[in-house]
Amino acid sequence: MKKLVCFTMIALLFASFTLQAQETTQKPQNATKKEQSATKKGKAKVAEITFESLEHDYGNIYKGDNGECEFVFKNTGKAPLQITNARASCGCTVPSWPREPIAPGKKSVIRVKYDTNRLGTINKSITVTSNAVNNSVVLHIKGSISEKPAESVPAQEAPMMKAN
Repeated sequence: MKKLVCFTMIALLFASFTLQAQETTQKPQNATKKEQSATKKGKAKVAEITFESLEHDYGNIYKGDNGECEFVFKNTGKAPLQITNARASCGCTVPSWPREPIAPGKKSVIRVKYDTNRLGTINKSITVTSNAVNNSVVLHIKGSISEKPAESVPAQEAPMMKAN
């Protein structure tokens, strides 16, 4: 009797896993037949954002120096790219991005301004959100800010006396 109950439990467990696996492999119900067909063929018209670089290194800069940089990107997809947000990891970093859609094959930039009146290491991130297939991309800025070195002023020499 115990063997029968144990066997039945195992069979039910196996059947449950099989049904669950079938449900996860089915296509979403809300997708149209045209979208399903395009996805099958790999020809779906979607935007894709590709950055020339995901990181900008300021290197060693001085307090008050220019903290602006640009991240160049291209829409490598087949549909217009719309950037919906660019959010920095803190308030000392301010990103600005194009509000209009970027046509397929076209380039644009995201500008980032870092407040260089803060001394120390720079290690910040900017999360870019868009309608692209890779809809969330993280950019990084890094570097180090130090005080400007004191300028050495040559010692004043005693004025030379004119011989009369």
